[in-house]
Amino acid sequence: MLITTVILAGGAATRIGGDKGLQLLHGRPLIDWVLDNVRPHSAEILLNVPQGDNVNTDNKNYLREGCRTIKDIKSKDIENNVGPLAGLQSALHHARHEWLASMPCDTPFLPNDLLPRLLTALQNNHAEVAVAVEGGQQHPTIALYKKSVSPKLDIFLSSGQRKVGGWVNSLRVTEVLFDDAHTFLNINSTQDLLRANQAPTPLSLSHKA
Repeated sequence: MLITTVILAGGAATRIGGDKGLQLLHGRPLIDWVLDNVRPHSAEILLNVPQGDNVNTDNKNYLREGCRTIKDIKSKDIENNVGPLAGLQSALHHARHEWLASMPCDTPFLPNDLLPRLLTALQNNHAEVAVAVEGGQQHPTIALYKKSVSPKLDIFLSSGQRKVGGWVNSLRVTEVLFDDAHTFLNINSTQDLLRANQAPTPLSLSHKA
């Protein structure tokens, strides 16, 4: 499938004590769990990694075979630290393929059929974005976009808007329903990470503490 996937790892991650994507789950960086999920269905993978004066990151730590690291787009109209949409904006500009999937680096339990299901829904419903939904809740950073929405995101950010959910729902959106709650759990804090590492396997994590 001609999908570009961007893994969003650009946050400061103050609650987890360092670069979130490099925190270890069962001996492997969180970002590698996400890579395992998206590689079989991605023709290109981009890593949007931490950067800026307030983040002490050596981007070489994020180098992965077959992946490109990208920076947020600098614009006089958009200030720094605008959240995940800055990484998405950069990825839409860099992507070589018609579809762009966005995945956060802190969701190591994603379902194996995630990208194929998002693509099928996007195509069948003539939508601009397909977003994952579980238990009635949208997961707006877990989505698949048509690359052609790039100019719309530029306008959205230039207008001062920052909420990922607001951006998703400003487009022609189709929702893809999943019924396994643990697959979209994210690891936001040192407590989340400790609990995940105490489970016998990653899939044993069935609910948040």
